[in-house]
Amino acid sequence: MSLQVLVTGANGFVGKAVSRALLQRGDRVVGAVRRAQTAADGVREWLLDTKDFEGIDQRWPVGFNCDAVIHLAARVHLMHETETDPLAAYRATNVEGALRVAAAARRAGARRFVFVSSIKAVGERSLGRPISETDEPAPSDPYGISKLEAERALLDYGRASGLEIVIVRPPLVYGPGVRANFLQLMNAIARGIPLPLGAIAARRSLVFVDNLADALVHCATDPRAAGETFHVTDGRDLSVPELARALATQLHAPVRLVPVPAGVLRLAGRLTGRSAQIDRLIGELRLDSSHIRERLNWYPPHTVEHGLLETAAWYRSTH
Repeated sequence: MSLQVLVTGANGFVGKAVSRALLQRGDRVVGAVRRAQTAADGVREWLLDTKDFEGIDQRWPVGFNCDAVIHLAARVHLMHETETDPLAAYRATNVEGALRVAAAARRAGARRFVFVSSIKAVGERSLGRPISETDEPAPSDPYGISKLEAERALLDYGRASGLEIVIVRPPLVYGPGVRANFLQLMNAIARGIPLPLGAIAARRSLVFVDNLADALVHCATDPRAAGETFHVTDGRDLSVPELARALATQLHAPVRLVPVPAGVLRLAGRLTGRSAQIDRLIGELRLDSSHIRERLNWYPPHTVEHGLLETAAWYRSTH
């Protein structure tokens, strides 16, 4: 049975992949976007250029009875923060904004609300074993704190209103169109720049954007997902050198990995004020994604190798 699904942030990196996955199922997709003609082909755009979804009820499309929402729109983690009170800014969008969308959708008949959170709601690293959904959250920055607060506020709202809430916490998402650190890594490899990562043994979980989109569609449509929290990964964790070598192969570029000890890199991070970036690069962050497999019988449809091949092909065609 086809559904009417609202996707917020539909013109983003993940939003376009989710929209395509829903359309392939035969669902009807309304995409909330800030700029016209930016969503995937086949998406009915809803131009909603409001701050933190204020007044969403008054702007709700006439006749749009929504079955489910996949809420991707967020104030994302920023490397160079400009707000004097970052936590308040994150809360305004990621907590209050999400609650406004949930309440408006519920009034429009929605039964299911999938909230795309982040593993940062739990923490920045794993210590010897993968992080599971039952581990005690300890977010370390305003973005992570706001995502955890949003999860808890939405679950409370769901209990009070009857709206089925599903929480999904992805790690780093990659794929065609990826930006930020992953794109910088590909740039460096493509240019043959030596990377001081040869001695880094820590592994990190990743998720290919089409794997995440497939999981989100399952979370929006499977009755067994109601009320659950899921960690979603590719199911295979790579070390940074393994990732760099795999990307180099797909980019047809030489990989130059220099074995610099982790302690030296951390010292360099402290001296240059880039400790957070270095820690993210060399620290372990593995997720246990067995719960979604056991609960929904969901398995990633694409391998890591396929995801990296698609990402490298996109990079070669655009750079």
